[in-house]
Amino acid sequence: MATDAHRAVEAVWRIESPRLIAGLTRMVRDVGVAEELAQDALVAALETWPRSGVPDNPGAWLMATAKHRAIDALRRGERPARRQRALALDLERERRDRPADDLEARLDDPIGDDLLGLVFMTCHPVLGQEARIALTLRLVGGLTTAEIARAFLVAEPTVGQRISRAKRTLAEARVPFEVPPRDQLGARLASVLEVVYLVFNEGYAATAGDDLLRPALCEDALRLGRVLAGLLPGEAEVHGLVALMEIQASRTRARTGPDGAPVLLADQDRARWDRVLIHRGLEALGRADAAGGAYGPYALQAAIAACHAVAPSVEETDWLRIAALYDALAQVAGSPVVKLNRAVAVGMAYGPQAGLDHVDGLRDEPALARYHLLPSVRGDLLARLGRTAEARAEFAHAAALTRNARERAFLLERAGG
Repeated sequence: MATDAHRAVEAVWRIESPRLIAGLTRMVRDVGVAEELAQDALVAALETWPRSGVPDNPGAWLMATAKHRAIDALRRGERPARRQRALALDLERERRDRPADDLEARLDDPIGDDLLGLVFMTCHPVLGQEARIALTLRLVGGLTTAEIARAFLVAEPTVGQRISRAKRTLAEARVPFEVPPRDQLGARLASVLEVVYLVFNEGYAATAGDDLLRPALCEDALRLGRVLAGLLPGEAEVHGLVALMEIQASRTRARTGPDGAPVLLADQDRARWDRVLIHRGLEALGRADAAGGAYGPYALQAAIAACHAVAPSVEETDWLRIAALYDALAQVAGSPVVKLNRAVAVGMAYGPQAGLDHVDGLRDEPALARYHLLPSVRGDLLARLGRTAEARAEFAHAAALTRNARERAFLLERAGG
């Protein structure tokens, strides 16, 4: 019974902790304190449920427990050493002007607004990229520090310190718990979408380690993206990002062989692509289109992914449209990596020599100096031109640059050709 109760607590915590922390953060205005209060509710569940049984609505039980502990703590003026003195004074002023029960009412606002506020807080630009990713996965994604460390192949104490510093930085910078006003939403939303897509990409093409894919990270990113789409239904780029992730995730089963080695797009068995995810992605792209305005970078990448998703084969893919979409993408997000992908599309649409010309124009880009896909793409184009020895040298160079063991073995095999 106790074991069953503990499992139930863990399962409910994974689902409910973002809602708990979001509601509490709105109240106490300190995400670190909010997480502590939510953890208090978790401890209470671990102590109570093995004796009394799992309640019919465990999420509501946790929320009610966390609310009451937060209200009691603030009314008693607890945690003064944790940046709570100013908060206590503020709440005391509010209690003089507002009914006592209003503290509970403040916790009963629509949870969607709370969760959205938490997302914007954990992805605030005042934090560095690594800190934003770790804090978002911890507080919004519900992952433990150990799970985040395993996912990114980082030592657990390092992730713990990263999260602690991030919470301290938010408190010291007095980052507000709010959805940004409309005139600031675009810039702030870009930071949120960047974090979600970085998480997805680390799962879709791991930068290091022994595995090419880490599907759990893809699933976490998709869950975050779907939550955002539900909370911001009028934002085209949110739907564009969801569409992009859904369609890319649809290829997961076909991207590796039985031994875990990578399988190139041209060699993938398209019957293994997940048609449900493709359908979802196309629907999300339709919602991005319905939201109006010009496509942003995520919607443009989703449109490119859709061209692949609906094509029966590589040969029947609309490469001219893909090249044109990359031209548009280069105008709004002209990073060297986008230009490299555009070169691949040009090589498919207009022939390998045209693609090689574009790639050679990128060889002096500092950002691509140690990017293994530059020599890998160049090697592929050279192979298509029949320049085998040069192609093998490029694949060997690419193998020396990658930190992923699966990719390295694959590239070395091509280099040995």
